[in-house]
Amino acid sequence: MPLRKLALDELNRLSVSDFKDVEKFPYCLILDDIRSLNNVGSVFRTADAFRAQKLYLGGITGQPPHRDITKTALGATESVAWQHVPDVITLVKQLQANGWLVAAVEQAEGSTSLADFVPESNKPYAFVLGNEVTGVREEIIQLADLVLEIPQYGTKHSLNIAVTAGIICWDFLQKM
Repeated sequence: MPLRKLALDELNRLSVSDFKDVEKFPYCLILDDIRSLNNVGSVFRTADAFRAQKLYLGGITGQPPHRDITKTALGATESVAWQHVPDVITLVKQLQANGWLVAAVEQAEGSTSLADFVPESNKPYAFVLGNEVTGVREEIIQLADLVLEIPQYGTKHSLNIAVTAGIICWDFLQKM
């Protein structure tokens, strides 16, 4: 039987209102000082695709509505719950006080390879993604419950923030 591309009406997509009502997976994403509005929009799409509970936009991270965000988000700014937080350190402490495990996604001494990461059952996770140039801030790394590192084998040892978000979300859901 030959394969064929599915038509849009065959994808069984949720409406925005149905998406808002459906149960989300037990994780959120925290963007800390992300400069690129296109990256922010792409992470909105990823948060929608992998049904994140929430997307936090920290510090200088751009917020909807902005045409560069909405251009890449393709409507996900309407479906994904999001909140701007001026201080990510305060947010991390609040989430931890409420039982969330905070994972900084960064290349750091003592990090856990994503290949070896086994999420704890029945625990919500918050994944912190840092600035495109400077990464996750040292203060956040020190507060985090763990640091996850995506194994890389090329010369750059650097992934785009939107790509990183996709890898982290997919991996987490596969391991749950």
